[in-house]
Amino acid sequence: MSGPAAPAPAPDDGGVGAAWMRFWFEPTDPRPLALVRILVGLLGLALLWSWQADLGRWCGPEGLVTPASAAAWVSRGDGAWLAVVDAALGPRGVWAIAVASFAALVVGAGGTVVAVTAACSLALLLHRAPMLAGPADDCVVILTWCTAVAPATRALSLDRVLAGRGRVASAAIAPPVPSWRARVATGLLQVHASVIALAAAIAQLKGDVWWDGTAAWWLAARAESRVVDLTSAYAGSTYLMNLATHAIPAFEAAFAVGLWASAVRPAIARLGLVAWPAVGVLVGEPFWGLAMAVFAVPFTGLAWGAAASPSHAVTRREGAA
Repeated sequence: MSGPAAPAPAPDDGGVGAAWMRFWFEPTDPRPLALVRILVGLLGLALLWSWQADLGRWCGPEGLVTPASAAAWVSRGDGAWLAVVDAALGPRGVWAIAVASFAALVVGAGGTVVAVTAACSLALLLHRAPMLAGPADDCVVILTWCTAVAPATRALSLDRVLAGRGRVASAAIAPPVPSWRARVATGLLQVHASVIALAAAIAQLKGDVWWDGTAAWWLAARAESRVVDLTSAYAGSTYLMNLATHAIPAFEAAFAVGLWASAVRPAIARLGLVAWPAVGVLVGEPFWGLAMAVFAVPFTGLAWGAAASPSHAVTRREGAA
């Protein structure tokens, strides 16, 4: 079944309208989004596993947060949906659906339907048990919705393998057709990554400890959230403490701006693959750092091989999963 046709390209007159159309709708290679899909699936599974010990304590039949209590702190419409979901599935049922959906994302089965199911089930869990959520969970929801927008199972997927059965070898292994949906998803990732990074930098710079160089110490001193204990290293070197403190918002701001400069975008994205997990460790939010690194993947400029020739588009319509 064919999907929606791609928007007609604007005349390439160098104007704002043409640049807008190119940014959002110029067909691009969907293979980087396939890698994003795999990483999002793995990260979602890791987050869900971290929840499983506390989910019953908070939201089980004898949990601390009853469905009525959960519905009280959300909007009336959300509260109604929470009541329906609790009655039909319960938090454990939603959790099981989320686990199955994110596992399917990893192997690339089910296409857009699975990605939407993963995003909705994780969002429902966040509504039901917000006290268990952290910044990484919100980022994973965004990443999952972007995966749903993209034709992310056109490569590195079980769907791709099954679709290639019965074809000649050259057609089965040919690169996927460039897609405007892939461009929309990439644009959404770019906008969200930039906004999140800039918001993190601004929020940090509101505190005096980020200006006087001691924020790294206070983060390391929080034994309940730190990943590694760097207090001894910071105590032995004021310069190291100041460097760690100032490097974090500096990198976040550079990342937010650098994603929009084509000359430095690949370099800043590749740096982000390493720097974001390091920032996550330093601030005590390792999953958040990993999620931000996933945002950087499509912008690294990795060589994915030659794009599919236009002749392949005859057999693979734009709306394919």
